[in-house]
Amino acid sequence: MRIGLIGTGRIGTFHSMTLGRHPEVTSLVVADADGARATDLAERIGATAAPSVDQVFALGVDAVVITAATSAHAELIGRAARAGLPVFCEKPIALDLPGTLTALAEVDAAGTVLQLGFQRRFDAGYAAARDAVRAGALGRLHTVRAITSDPAPPPAAYLPLSGGLYRDCLVHDFDVLRWVTGREVTEVYATGSDAGPAMFREAGDVDTAAVLLTLDDGTLCTATATRCNGAGYDVRMELAGELDQLAVGLDDRTPLTSAELAGPAAPDKPWPGFLERFAPAYEAELAAFVEVVRGERANPCDGREALHALRIAEACEQSRRERRPVRMAEIPGPVRPA
Repeated sequence: MRIGLIGTGRIGTFHSMTLGRHPEVTSLVVADADGARATDLAERIGATAAPSVDQVFALGVDAVVITAATSAHAELIGRAARAGLPVFCEKPIALDLPGTLTALAEVDAAGTVLQLGFQRRFDAGYAAARDAVRAGALGRLHTVRAITSDPAPPPAAYLPLSGGLYRDCLVHDFDVLRWVTGREVTEVYATGSDAGPAMFREAGDVDTAAVLLTLDDGTLCTATATRCNGAGYDVRMELAGELDQLAVGLDDRTPLTSAELAGPAAPDKPWPGFLERFAPAYEAELAAFVEVVRGERANPCDGREALHALRIAEACEQSRRERRPVRMAEIPGPVRPA
């Protein structure tokens, strides 16, 4: 199997090393808009550097992994679909609904596969929570709390390109909320604060956000995110039901200190970032993609899942802007999963 990887930044480098170790991947071709960066990575991991992104599609690859800049995702998905190639793409497909719908239409027309990189679906803790909910171990679920906290803000130049905190960061929480509970969001009420570093105000973004989401069975959920959590990288989900409670992401590296005398102290080595926290999940999702390409399993995270998560993020942006609850029926796109 020969796989082409486009985009050799931080996540692209991580994915290329994962694919390079996979026993079914016999050849890896890497490309980047910065040709020197692709060449350097290829030399370090024993891959082939394509002279340009265009050349990836001319070198006879069996599948494409897209880890390029977000602005390039939709075009590259379309090119791969027209070439008849299965695609794995880091989220998002695009930063807006029209771009997302156009790319999905190209995939549908070509009859190809698009797997989205929502890695939390491959995390052991979230999978265990999903199983517990499905088995009824918690009883009727009444409350879910999702938390995503980055230890430090991204570079200022990234913010105008990110789509904002709801689309770039909380979209992971929106996706995994649907996946774990098996329910759909019917309404959101979102707010945000730009009281942190000035670069957020300059980009028209917020550094901290909170959302109240109502699910179609009446379950109430909160999702919070911040770019300024100096204690460390903190991603958790708490699920409370009539019979029991369950927490995801609560371990000896969770950057949380108890105020109680008998409670846990701050960890010696808190999670520094997403690659360290979700390394096994990232490897598992690419292993799943290889199986999809080989025809050994169904697509575990179809591109339409990104559309549903993006619609929730769009509703949050509208809610924050208009200072009111927003029904999901107000947001264009399919209401139920395809």
